Amino acid sequence: MRYYLEDAAFDRMYEYLQSERKIHTGDKKKIRIFMEAMYWMARSGAQWRLLPEEYGYWNTVYRRFDDWSRKGVFKRMFHYFSKDSDMEWLMIDSTIVRAHACSVGAKGGKNFRRWAGVREAIAQRYT
Repeated sequence: MRYYLEDAAFDRMYEYLQSERKIHTGDKKKIRIFMEAMYWMARSGAQWRLLPEEYGYWNTVYRRFDDWSRKGVFKRMFHYFSKDSDMEWLMIDSTIVRAHACSVGAKGGKNFRRWAGVREAIAQRYT
């Protein structure tokens, strides 16, 4: 199985998860496979039933994910690690952020309304 998480990153996550009181983190290898499954699901956006078998039975993984979500484990983990975020390579430029066509400032609507008003003004001027 190909691991997506680096060993150092997983070790930090596992160390944090051991401090969580509401979950069982006895087997480090199983927790690693579960975290890799979460990473795979986030990257692929697939349905739970399409989770590869190397991560375990999809329903078991889903039930653990649901349990941890209800207990707030992921939320607390996010807040814990966001305090020590690495902003060294953070960059946003115009190639990433695209503006919608409506943001240009042009008025919407159909063109015939505007031209109808112009025609009326011209007709009043020359009659």
